Amino acid sequence: MIFGRHTTSASNTSRAAIAEGRWRRDAGMERSAGWLSTLLRLLGVHGLLVLLLALIGVFSLLRPDTFPTSMNFQAIASARAVVALLALAVMIPLAANEFDLSVGYTVGLGHILVVGLQVRSHLPWQLAALLVILVGAGVGATNGTLVTRFRISSFIATLGSGTFVYGVSQWYSGGEQIVGRKFPSGFLCLSESIGPVPVALILVLAVALALWIVCEYMVPGRFLYVIGSNRRAADLTGIPSARYMFFAFVASGTLTGMAGVMLGSELRVGQSTVGADFLLPAFAGALLGATSVRPGRVNVWGTLLAVSVLAVAVSGLQHLGAAFYVEPLFNGAMLVLAVGLAEYARRRRERDMAARHNARPGGST
Repeated sequence: MIFGRHTTSASNTSRAAIAEGRWRRDAGMERSAGWLSTLLRLLGVHGLLVLLLALIGVFSLLRPDTFPTSMNFQAIASARAVVALLALAVMIPLAANEFDLSVGYTVGLGHILVVGLQVRSHLPWQLAALLVILVGAGVGATNGTLVTRFRISSFIATLGSGTFVYGVSQWYSGGEQIVGRKFPSGFLCLSESIGPVPVALILVLAVALALWIVCEYMVPGRFLYVIGSNRRAADLTGIPSARYMFFAFVASGTLTGMAGVMLGSELRVGQSTVGADFLLPAFAGALLGATSVRPGRVNVWGTLLAVSVLAVAVSGLQHLGAAFYVEPLFNGAMLVLAVGLAEYARRRRERDMAARHNARPGGST
């Protein structure tokens, strides 16, 4: 009996040790899975920022004499300010799941008009800039009317209106360059710098801050996201979808007009062939931005990060001696990648929301 008791006690101790070992192993695996999940979530939210810092580090190591200089970063900021503003412009209709393909042609018309109105009509630059911004808003209002009143697909409506705007640019310029010898200092200031910071970058950040407040903390921005997620549900809850979509296109056109003024100040010449090349980088920035900061939906800071990543990558490749045609190849590839990643982020966000809903008491199982 004594021997049996000792045997039973040893057996129980062995089982307890095995159970404790399994518990520790499972706890360790859960901790590892938890760390991995946290890391993946952080990369999903801040992935573009990590990529931007990595690109800067790599190109700085490869070209330490030319890339990591204040002059180079100032040039990047100045050259990409127009693209950043256009990316923010196309982001607004995208929040409602609509496309504005007219921004490239509208920015082309805007820079022609802001130069031509000063050179040919001798208008003050402030009035010329205001008229260009109003023209941009008018193009946006036309797009909004075609989409909301006539129920035309935004893809077709904005492509058609953009082509019409391109024709107006050709007519106004006569297919020739509009060149001015001397522009007011206030107009030229838009393409200059205050110390090491370009004025255009300051304007872009000011617009981004205002747009971020509207999108994240005010009713119009929240309604646009609801409309983009499910327009039918938005209509059933009493949200006037058509009205908010109309003003989304107007806001997009207004920002595009501002970008046209900035481009005119930068180029100081009007030519009808300029503008269409800005469309792909703008959409690539807005769609790629939907994979970061607020994964699954377009957002302001993700858009600016995406534009920065594209700008740094193109600049770094040029410093490495890449050919002139690399930039359009890179922008096209990044647009396709951005669409794929944005769609993946959207589906993942929907799955996470569904999982949280099912985990609540009373949720479906």
